[in-house]
Amino acid sequence: MPRKRKEEVPVEPGKGLNLDPELIKQLVPGTLDRASINEQFAALKKAIFERALGGELTHHLGYEKGEAKPVGRTNHRNGTSRKRIATDNDLLDVEIPRDREGTFDPVLIAKGERRFTGFDDKIIAMYARGMSVREIQGFLLEMYGIEVSPDFISTVTDAVIDEVREWQQRPLEPMYPVVFFDALRVKIRDEGVVRNKAIYLALGVRRDGTRDVLGLWIEQTEGAKFWLRVVNDLKLRGVQDILIAVVDGLKGFPEAINTVFPETAVQTCIVHLIRNSLDFASWKDRKSVAAALKEVYRAPSAEAAAVALDAFDTSPWGTKYPPIAALWRRVRISDERDRPFRDRDRRFRQRDRSFRERDRADRKAGLALRMTSTTRAMLAGFGRRQHARAPDEHAHDQGRFTT
Repeated sequence: MPRKRKEEVPVEPGKGLNLDPELIKQLVPGTLDRASINEQFAALKKAIFERALGGELTHHLGYEKGEAKPVGRTNHRNGTSRKRIATDNDLLDVEIPRDREGTFDPVLIAKGERRFTGFDDKIIAMYARGMSVREIQGFLLEMYGIEVSPDFISTVTDAVIDEVREWQQRPLEPMYPVVFFDALRVKIRDEGVVRNKAIYLALGVRRDGTRDVLGLWIEQTEGAKFWLRVVNDLKLRGVQDILIAVVDGLKGFPEAINTVFPETAVQTCIVHLIRNSLDFASWKDRKSVAAALKEVYRAPSAEAAAVALDAFDTSPWGTKYPPIAALWRRVRISDERDRPFRDRDRRFRQRDRSFRERDRADRKAGLALRMTSTTRAMLAGFGRRQHARAPDEHAHDQGRFTT
């Protein structure tokens, strides 16, 4: 037996949205193309803004438009002023109502405001993802037909510097099994002179294997005093212990770490171990040596890495360059920690540009790292390895690894 078709009930235009059908007919008089629909929608938004602003002024004055002014009231309506407002999709010329005494301050579109909620967030999101000011300017013009100046975009992004500084000073966890330290060289305009400075980053691995960007520091030079300040900053923000600190061979860093955290083991990161290893090899052998070392740092476990290192040590390359194997007889940690730093480099670097000032470098790095640090992805195998340890192995550290 054929299924009976459900009878379709006609729906009046705008009924589901509680809109007046007559209004819909006025907005959509017939068949419209996409451009016409956008124009009508912009006109509707403009009308809604102006109606809401008129309601705000009515509330401020205490009487409706066209009504007699209440006894004792001296203030009254005084026409409108036109203001161009940037929304998420277009520019609107909105008529802002005024009062005679100039005491009316709209909530919907405040005095001095030229952007409606959501527009700034788009700019900040593009900036944090690595787009330059000029690229954002071109994107807004191409996509929305909105022409803004580079200074306007910089003003928007400058507004988040307080949030970045608050992030830099936030409290940290008391213990991190592993903390990686890395650096990025950038050009920063300092007192009218472009100088090469380094942005140093600390990436912590929590006990559950998730990552946490601990902070960033900008300096022109590095030394024992600077590194001591960095490590002290981590301690003042709540870090009580670090099991392993992974560094890139920076001078004075191991001593600074052990001054504040005496029991912390310091090792060189894998990327810099590879570079240091290749320094021992001749130029023509470097490619082959690097390929042979892949078996070590790509091993699925510490045990497999030890076997691969022994094999390399007894291979022709290990025999020809014995110092290389000695460099690798240290704790092996997965190089998956590099992803946040690679993301940071991609978002942070600007082609043939320098930062006008240190605050702008702080802002750019902080926004990029805030996005990177939101990930909760666990380092592969981290929890598995720590739970596989023998019960009596490093018994004094067991409490630090349990959550």
